Amino acid sequence: EIRASAKYIRMSAHKARRVINQIRGRSYEQALMLLEFMPYRACHPILRLLSSAAANASRNSNLNKTNLIISEARVDGGTTLKRFQPRAQGRAYPIHKPTCHITITVKNG
Repeated sequence: EIRASAKYIRMSAHKARRVINQIRGRSYEQALMLLEFMPYRACHPILRLLSSAAANASRNSNLNKTNLIISEARVDGGTTLKRFQPRAQGRAYPIHKPTCHITITVKNG
């Protein structure tokens, strides 16, 4: 099994999981097709990560990309960037910018 991970992606884990749940257990080519045409912002970093996992498999383990299956796809919450927005009468309003860690594992099918 070959793994690739992306850390501190500026997106909530909930929104990334919505996309990851669609590609878990599918073949590499089916997942590429799905990610290409889904209308979510999370698709682009996940597409890059999936391509990286496939490149790792072909380069390091001499596996064929067409035979790969996504065996595990996981999204974990990362640290939250905490910022403040100025509001009326000198008040400060907290803004939380979530991050997430995405891990994709592929295996030869």
